Amino acid sequence: MTAHYSSGRSIVLEENGWSVRILDQRALPWRVDWIELTTVTLAAAAISQMWVRGAPLIGATAAYGLCLALRADPSDASLERSVALLIKTRPTAVNLRWALERVRAAAQPYQGTSRVAAAYQCAAAICDEDVANNRAIGEYGLELIRAAATHGRTVNVLTHCNAGALATVDFGTALAPIYRARELGLPIHVWVDETRPRNQGALLTAYELSRAQVAHTVIADNAGGLLMQRGEVDLCIVGADRVSRNGDVCNKIGTYLKALAAFDNNVPFYVAVPLSTFDGSLASGHDIPIEQRDPDEVIWISGQTPAGNLETVKLTRSPAANPAFDITPARLVTAYITERGILRDSAGWDQHAQAQGGVLHTTGV
Repeated sequence: MTAHYSSGRSIVLEENGWSVRILDQRALPWRVDWIELTTVTLAAAAISQMWVRGAPLIGATAAYGLCLALRADPSDASLERSVALLIKTRPTAVNLRWALERVRAAAQPYQGTSRVAAAYQCAAAICDEDVANNRAIGEYGLELIRAAATHGRTVNVLTHCNAGALATVDFGTALAPIYRARELGLPIHVWVDETRPRNQGALLTAYELSRAQVAHTVIADNAGGLLMQRGEVDLCIVGADRVSRNGDVCNKIGTYLKALAAFDNNVPFYVAVPLSTFDGSLASGHDIPIEQRDPDEVIWISGQTPAGNLETVKLTRSPAANPAFDITPARLVTAYITERGILRDSAGWDQHAQAQGGVLHTTGV
């Protein structure tokens, strides 16, 4: 990757025109491995076992997973069975359901090979739109960074988990404004939360920023509050897996604590999110299902030894709990950075959810 904020797509259609290739995020940053998905079962495994992760990329992978299912069997029964299989792989990120419902709606009017073609066309559109939306998020978010870059001083941004190109088809959400600022030569530095238990910040976000030549420092998850107290954080930008109708944000566990610290220290807290992540069917964050993942993700940790070997070690002998997400109340969110502009509250989101392409209520930066 150059200083430009594109890293190449995380999911691509193979030259054969039907199978898809995904970047295996479990191997990063130690190895760059690609996996070919040839069946809906493999696509479901890729999502549930986190070969891919990040709400937009999960949606794109599910969309192509449904295409693979219909290529093998384009019947109505196969369509419904495959949607049911894929939709249960990850319960929290709403883009999964959104993408599957969109492909199903595109395919249902057709039969046979025409149904398969319609599904693939829809999945490709989902991917292309994600790239365009993330570019727009980068442009709108850039203005927030530019506003903080007074007198040429370095802007310090804190982010949580990974909401970069690896969490999307390309460019990312929370990292897109950072890449855009770097591209334009604005002085910027990123505080990267390690993001236990899977360490997506230390492993994935740091990997992305290194390749993009963005100055950054990995910190323990609990260090952000102190940095804010010392005036060493200008703004926080995070992604989201689901936003409820009232603007509550569901994101990787630990986001809520960062939002509380930001609020207490008058640090702006921004959520960069495509409008497809808005779920108008849920009144508040209390209604969002929180995925409970395998406790072994907390109990065990993997890393590289001084000799360069990858090993996994046990951290504790005690039982562990592993809620994957938490809820940040809307009152703690300064604004939402979307592909349609900066939203100071959730007004207008519901109308968009019901009429794609409708006019959104947006406010200035």
